[in-house]
Amino acid sequence: MSELFKLTLSDITAKLKAREVSAVELATEGLALCEAAQPKLNAFTAFDADKTLAMAKASDEKLARGEGGLIEGAPLAIKDLFAVEGVDTAASSNILKGFKPTYESSVTAKLWEHGGVFLCKTSMDEFAMGSSNETSNTGPVNNPWKGPNGEMLTPGGSSGGSAAAVAADLCFGSTGTDTGGSIRQPAAFTGTVGVKATYGRTSRWGTVAFASSLDHPGPFAKTVKDSALMLQAMSGHDPKDSTSLPNDVPDFVAAVGQSVKGLRIGVPKEYRVDGMPAEIDEAWQKGIDWLKAAGCEIVDISLPHTKYALPAYYIVAPAEASSNLARYDGMRYGNRVDGTNLNATYENTRGAGFGHEVQRRIMIGTYVLSAGYYDAYYLRAQKVRTRILQDFEQAFEKVDAVLTPSAPSAAFELGSKSDDPIAMYLNDVFTVTANLAGLPAMSVPAGVDKDGLPLGLQIITPALDEETMFKVGAAIEDSAGFVAKPENWWS
Repeated sequence: MSELFKLTLSDITAKLKAREVSAVELATEGLALCEAAQPKLNAFTAFDADKTLAMAKASDEKLARGEGGLIEGAPLAIKDLFAVEGVDTAASSNILKGFKPTYESSVTAKLWEHGGVFLCKTSMDEFAMGSSNETSNTGPVNNPWKGPNGEMLTPGGSSGGSAAAVAADLCFGSTGTDTGGSIRQPAAFTGTVGVKATYGRTSRWGTVAFASSLDHPGPFAKTVKDSALMLQAMSGHDPKDSTSLPNDVPDFVAAVGQSVKGLRIGVPKEYRVDGMPAEIDEAWQKGIDWLKAAGCEIVDISLPHTKYALPAYYIVAPAEASSNLARYDGMRYGNRVDGTNLNATYENTRGAGFGHEVQRRIMIGTYVLSAGYYDAYYLRAQKVRTRILQDFEQAFEKVDAVLTPSAPSAAFELGSKSDDPIAMYLNDVFTVTANLAGLPAMSVPAGVDKDGLPLGLQIITPALDEETMFKVGAAIEDSAGFVAKPENWWS
């Protein structure tokens, strides 16, 4: 394994700026590493070596002139949901297999503007629908961490490929999307840092939509500082996205390492769920103790509508998905399976193009939006969503941040929950509230369980207060001293 790729994003950009290594050398090595790792991890869906090396060469030229952006020359992995011009973008679905966009997503365009170098596209649950990265049309991604007896584990979903790439030191950062926890849960399962900002802080333009009011693009990184660098490069107003916030982008990196003394940290009683493993609760208590030792005040709070968040989410998200995915009909782009007439062509195309989980969610969404059920289900779920936001708003009158576990377990064995959709959906129990409320949240590695698998803690802060989130995240990172690595993934 390359010693250079074990470095953090902030360290490698410093070396690039000092001309101790070239961007072309890094890009060449990164392509070779990903190619060698693919049979073990199955994390990648597309490469374009010519594009990668051309971008790296351009970075070297900027650096030679003493120029360059925040992340100049650093190779990045991109979730297969983001359009990268001229590179296969299929959302890990057969219905878009072979689609090469003629445009660039706003998030990746911003990353390239700040000097990032495209390395590869990463596998994901099809159309971001899943919690284990097993619904991808290219097969499941293997977590670089293994079980105690060598079992292959999920890297989490839907952004499992991006999380695995960072955890395995195959890139210096990656992009994901978080609709109900699809950045934070994979981050917890892989021992990486995962961040979703306030809804609208990062543009959704050019990102294949799952549920438009819930989708949050965000980064995976090795450290809290790296995640701040990535988010700073990704964020900003985008006139092409009507939900994009017009606010200026703060200096997220400057917030990392600032004192948390005097901050009030809320601990919600509703997150102590039945059946939660003792190790999750112990990690949570350690986080509370660390922050208390750092000078924070710990405040018990209540978020009473949390228990309704998961059912509300699984009404709102499928409803929006059924609407968004109606455009995939084989007429304008993507794959087509002809039938004897137009309706038969639609049916054949969508039947062959969408996997079982996507079909399940389209059916649920269509049902809850149908006449006679719209008021009973969808409108009621939206009212619950408002209550959840109000719970947070009331809590943030008393506290500056909320601390919870990121996921209800460590990474589980691939295939162990595939036949039980409800068990799979429960992976989102700690994360969906922040999406329903549109609040910034992050997962930070906090330790390992008895089998040596990573566990994460989640920080949630008020809208547009990512700086506090990064302060608290860095304080937990410093106290946890998490240095564990998936040592045996290539064997």
